[in-house]
Amino acid sequence: MNAKSVIQTIIVDDEEPARLLLREYLTKRDDINIAAECSNGFDAVKALTELKPDLAILDIQMPKLNGFEVLELVENPPAVIFATAYDQYAVKAFELHAVDYLLKPFSKERLDEALDHVAKRLKTKKPLPIEALTAAAGMKPAILERVLVKDGSKVHVIPADKIDYIEAEDDYVAIKAEGKSHLKQQRMTDLEKMLDPAKFVRVHRSSIINLERIARIELYAKDSRMAILKDGTKLLISRAGYDKLKKML
Repeated sequence: MNAKSVIQTIIVDDEEPARLLLREYLTKRDDINIAAECSNGFDAVKALTELKPDLAILDIQMPKLNGFEVLELVENPPAVIFATAYDQYAVKAFELHAVDYLLKPFSKERLDEALDHVAKRLKTKKPLPIEALTAAAGMKPAILERVLVKDGSKVHVIPADKIDYIEAEDDYVAIKAEGKSHLKQQRMTDLEKMLDPAKFVRVHRSSIINLERIARIELYAKDSRMAILKDGTKLLISRAGYDKLKKML
């Protein structure tokens, strides 16, 4: 937040009427400056990265990138007020005081309440627990439909059903899809929890396989086997991994 205590704010919503209404509400406050408006998640990532605002008022359900995915791609995200028409994303936001959660349609008074909340938090310079909020608010989908991989200034969006297999590489995972490999800084265990357990199986401590890609399984050693994928890739299967596969194949 700058010396004049003006909150530099970015509006992110794919619907123009929603952006217009927010602009109307925000311009009536002298402690808010609208630094940018974005109509999609990719533009939001770019604006948040380049402008480093104090606050983002962020829609959740947007095409290509949703609100949670936008935050995933931004280092050190700002304070966030989520604004959405979907109440199933839950309502623990009020308790955390770092961000707020507005259910559309909301009034100017309700928005002012959220903005006052943010102003107090920024003034005290307390950390903004974005991850804690999104986890508590249930914003992560139960089953991951796509994986985002940041590659410099580019973002690769990989549909989950296009993934062939995933391998652990130190602090990264290598996601193999359609003949390409994408490195993502994420723990294998965390990614495993978000993938559809009916389609993806962790067959070894270092690999997860899409069941649809398995061509056959061969004996490799006394307590282990080898998965041969349809593209010829060979992946080691542990005894525990084979026990899981037997129940599913």
